Amino acid sequence: MTTRIDARFAQLKREGRSAFVTFLMAGDPDYETSLAIIKALPKSGADVIEIGMPFTDPMADGPSIQAAGVRALRGGMTLKKTLELVRAFRKDDDATPLVLMGYYNPIYIYGVDKFLADAKSAGVDGLIIVDLPPEEDTELCVPALKAGLNFIRLATPTTDDKRLAAVLANTSGFVYYVSITGITGAAAADSSAVSQAVARIKRHTSLPVCVGFGIKTPQAARAIAEHADGAVVGTALVDALRASLDAEGQATAKTINAVAELAASLAQGVRGAQQAAE
Repeated sequence: MTTRIDARFAQLKREGRSAFVTFLMAGDPDYETSLAIIKALPKSGADVIEIGMPFTDPMADGPSIQAAGVRALRGGMTLKKTLELVRAFRKDDDATPLVLMGYYNPIYIYGVDKFLADAKSAGVDGLIIVDLPPEEDTELCVPALKAGLNFIRLATPTTDDKRLAAVLANTSGFVYYVSITGITGAAAADSSAVSQAVARIKRHTSLPVCVGFGIKTPQAARAIAEHADGAVVGTALVDALRASLDAEGQATAKTINAVAELAASLAQGVRGAQQAAE
C-alpha cells in the first residue's frame, strides 16, 4: 500500500530534488490561526508537513517548541482537535503528506486502536513518536503499520550500526536523521558530517533520509538538501510565528504571512540544491 508520503518521495525522486519538510505545533497560538498557517504551507513550497501534538511534558523539545506546545494547550488544543485540524486541512488538499509528531502518552490515553482509526480517517499519513523505542514496537508501531500509516523513526549521531538495524526494522515513509545531539533548535548542523551520516544510514535502508535540527536559513537548508532526501525545519518557523504574536501571545494580522514567507524562502533554499546539482 502506497501512502501519500511514499508517493511524494517517489515524485521528488523523479524531479531530482529534496523534500522541504516543515514542522509546526497544532493549535499554536489558536486553532483557526494554526489551520490557516498549515493550509498556507504547501503554497509556500512545503512538500511534507509535520504537525506537533501538544503535550505537557515534551522532554525532547527545545524551548521554542515547548513554548509553542504551552500556547496551544492554553488555547484549548487537544489530540481530538489536532485530528479535526487534519480533517479540515484535507478538505482542500488531498495530496500533501501530513505526519503527526509527539509523545505516546496522549495517544495511550486516547486509546491506540481508536487513535489509529481516527487518524487514518482524518487523513494522517505517518507518525513520529519520539519516546517509543523499537523495543516497544508492539505498542503502536506495528498496529500503525497495519492501519496503513507510516511509522517514522529518528536516528541520531549516537545511533551505531547495530542499533540502526533495530531502529530501521519497522520504519517506513522516511528516516528522520537528527543531525545534532541534544534538544531541538540548539546548534547548527555540519553538512559534511551530515553527508557521511546519510551515506551510512543508506547502507542499511532504501528509505529516503530527511535531516532536521539546526536548519534556520535558506543557505543551511540548501547545504543539507545537497546531501539528504529532505531538510526538516521546525524551530525557525515556530520562532517566526512567536515573533509575530502580540504581548498576550495572541495572533496578529502578521502571523500567517510571517510563517508562510519564511517557509517560502527556506523552500527556495532546498530547491537551490537541485539547481546546484544540475
